Amino acid sequence: MAFDGIMTKAVAKELSLLSGARIDKVYEPNSNNIILGLYLNKCNYALNICTNPQNYRINLTTHPKSNRGVAPNFCMVLRKHLIGLRIKNVITNSLERIITIEFEGFDDIDDIINKKLIIELMGKHCNVILLDDENIIIDCLRHINNENATHITIPHIKYVYPKTDKLDFLSCDNFDYFKKIVNETDSSLYAKSISNKFNGISKQFISSYNASNLEDIYNYIRDIIFRIDSLKLRLELTDKDYFLIPDDNNSENFSINFALDDFYYKKEHDEELKTNRNNVLKLILATLKKYNKRLLHINAKLKECDNMETYKLYGELITSNLYRIPNKNVDKLELENYYDNNKIITIPLDSKYLPSVNAKRFFKKYHKLKNALEVVTVQKEDTIRELDYIESVVYELESASSLEEIAEILEEIAENDIFKEKTKNLNAKKINKVKKSNLTKNKNTNFNPLKYTIDGFTLLVGRNNKENDYLSLKYAHRNDIWFHTKDIHGSHAVLLLNGKTPSADILTKCAEITAYHSKAKFSSNVPVDTCEVRYVKKPKGAKPGMVIYTNYSTLYVNPTNS
Repeated sequence: MAFDGIMTKAVAKELSLLSGARIDKVYEPNSNNIILGLYLNKCNYALNICTNPQNYRINLTTHPKSNRGVAPNFCMVLRKHLIGLRIKNVITNSLERIITIEFEGFDDIDDIINKKLIIELMGKHCNVILLDDENIIIDCLRHINNENATHITIPHIKYVYPKTDKLDFLSCDNFDYFKKIVNETDSSLYAKSISNKFNGISKQFISSYNASNLEDIYNYIRDIIFRIDSLKLRLELTDKDYFLIPDDNNSENFSINFALDDFYYKKEHDEELKTNRNNVLKLILATLKKYNKRLLHINAKLKECDNMETYKLYGELITSNLYRIPNKNVDKLELENYYDNNKIITIPLDSKYLPSVNAKRFFKKYHKLKNALEVVTVQKEDTIRELDYIESVVYELESASSLEEIAEILEEIAENDIFKEKTKNLNAKKINKVKKSNLTKNKNTNFNPLKYTIDGFTLLVGRNNKENDYLSLKYAHRNDIWFHTKDIHGSHAVLLLNGKTPSADILTKCAEITAYHSKAKFSSNVPVDTCEVRYVKKPKGAKPGMVIYTNYSTLYVNPTNS
């Protein structure tokens, strides 16, 4: 269900219970949100006004938003005019997606002052407008004053409500009139027709009722609207939507507001998580592509080196036979190969040069390829290590389930030379950092591993490469048991023993959880290596999360998260 006129009216009705609440705080966390801090009957409330075109709404919220360091101009105007005033009324006009909040208070000489806050919730045309007692605009979140605008909102002019060509359902007092207006015989088009003809009724609201009888739809709309006054309604949430449904037993204050708050908090969190993940993943995949291309180039060079010994042989054979080779330019020579039972071998020559010069050129090419082989072999090893690390970061990112985890991954790769240039434009500060766990011995390290309890034992699982390093090399005791999937990217896991001896079943369960936290989580019969932490070492200069280990055994398990 969209945040339509019916939802606006229901939310406003609940907010009217806050009449008398004092405004004591005003925040503008971002360009699309304004938070009003309210105080009533020894309780604090936070009223969230969201003008995001996709998630526009007004509702009470319990989910805090990080505040800007410096308040924007409109926020300062709201603070100047609203702090200290009390809510007098919360008003809606029919089924318009516009809420008017009236405020009342006293000025410095105890004269009564009145202000209004108009919240227009109309998709891309959302706005928040502050009016004085004569409906003159003091200021607004978005100034609109162009030739094509049908609704001008700029300071110092009288506010005029937006106009609409749609009909008001509340004036439709009988079904026959409603049926005549809808004028649709195809039941599959009822939702679209009603939404197009009547103001404040969304297609999603009609579709949620899932009725094919037009009269039933008419009665349902009337029932929902007239229940708003008594608030005998509740909001039913699904993963991707919400619906107003009748509920005669609903007696909870602000139930619709808080249900909306939970729905949109999850929705915005998931959207932000997806956006941040995609932004980081984009630069990682670009780097991955670059290193894969480099590896192809290195392999091509190594392939050239395959002929290195052939060039050396050509040079040796020509040099050893110079005494009997005519001193003239030819395009090939046929000589006995004394390395292969004197079999005749054809040596291609550059006819621009004498055979002796060709021999020198063959030796030069041999030495060049020999030197290149040494350099390129090292480059290949380094590139493979870098690719292995990049792929481990991709796994981390795909497994991240919170903004904090993505922030930590971004922080990790920003410290790495191969990503440093690309991460300059990504602002990790916009993603809230997770609080440091009391498990952390190093105050500069974020350490919040996943924790599992298995028959009295504790298994800790790292969530990223830096945390894997800290868990395996700093936090764990040398006698604890370490787990990692064999030759498969995944998290480090450590079973804390605390002087106890685990059974084989416990080790198997730990291996199953370790397999679940790897790229093989959807596979079966996954190999998991396990050893004591003392046998886990980090090579000098190795990337985060990269370790070597010895004295291990391998368990084959099916991944599970429990």
